[in-house]
Amino acid sequence: MNVWIAVIATGVGCYALKLGGLVTPQRVLEDPRVRRFADLIPVALLTALIAVQALAQNGPLELDAPRLAGLGAAVAALLLRAPFLVVLVVAAGVTAALRLF
Repeated sequence: MNVWIAVIATGVGCYALKLGGLVTPQRVLEDPRVRRFADLIPVALLTALIAVQALAQNGPLELDAPRLAGLGAAVAALLLRAPFLVVLVVAAGVTAALRLF
């Protein structure tokens, strides 16, 4: 039963968040501080997601050499302006190759 309470609470929270975006006055959205915050928050959230997914394995964060090497290869591919699919293949390939050895 606790799972359903969490699912319903999450659904209500998501709906309230979307509704909040719709009823926010235009003058608030045009404020430069709000625009800057809106531009930076997705980057911060994506970075946190990548860090947790790259460094966590069944709970606590841990340093895993193949994962970190794959993440480094992905960053290098991004810096070289590679397409996203190429970035994924490079990261997976480096990680898999290091795990093989």
